Amino acid sequence: MTPNKNIPVVILAGGLGTRLSEETEAKPKPMVEIGGLPILWHIMKIYDHFGFSDFIIALGYKGHCIKEFFLNYRNFNNDISLSLANGEITVSSERVVENWNIHLVETGVTTMTGGRVKRLQDFLHHKTFMLTYGDGLANINIADLLAFHRKERKIATVTAVRPPARFGEMILHPERSTVEKFTEKPQIGEGWINGGFFLFEPDLFEYLKDADDSSSLEANILERLAEDGQLNAYRHTGFWQCMDTLRDLRLLEGLWKQGTAPWNIWNHGKNRVSR
Repeated sequence: MTPNKNIPVVILAGGLGTRLSEETEAKPKPMVEIGGLPILWHIMKIYDHFGFSDFIIALGYKGHCIKEFFLNYRNFNNDISLSLANGEITVSSERVVENWNIHLVETGVTTMTGGRVKRLQDFLHHKTFMLTYGDGLANINIADLLAFHRKERKIATVTAVRPPARFGEMILHPERSTVEKFTEKPQIGEGWINGGFFLFEPDLFEYLKDADDSSSLEANILERLAEDGQLNAYRHTGFWQCMDTLRDLRLLEGLWKQGTAPWNIWNHGKNRVSR
């Protein structure tokens, strides 16, 4: 398989985000901010922590917002000097910013997930690659995920997670009225769901050869891989949270502000950001 440093990371960032319309009327969901920076940046920092810095971002709805963010990222993170007379711009200081290679690829406003991956075939056809959604965070160990995928030697690996409960959990004493344990929004004790953070081998494109923009990665491709015994599940029992609703956003923002964001593995919870 390809050495770690050459494994690209695909992030699906083109959906409409209709369940978070309070934020996504003006921007794509991956650009919704947590702690002043887009959730997309947080996802990329997770991968970067484990040495994966080659990103392919599949754009769709309001993709120009993502392009503008990265085109201006270096200037936003440094002091700049400019001449109004001739338009010359000089970066006056060089603060350290992320050493990322980013490919911003237009994959269609209404294209489904399978169709978006198919449109990236020229970038990915001969490579092992990672893939995740642009709205989910986890304290996942990407190195362990890769090691698991290599050991199992299947076409695809999906990270299986236990979804967080909507409400807090209480364990009551069987005879008295006392609460023996209270946990605020724990990961539920049963049931596994698709948590993103995939790994795929190039043979995936054999399953995508007849795909079009209406093809779903989940319904059309993963189901067939499972039927063929080519889909493994990496069980992640730690923190995982998607950002589907305003309630989810407020939860993630609160964890960041408190300095207790479990996904902030690159700063061990200190919540330092580049700007």
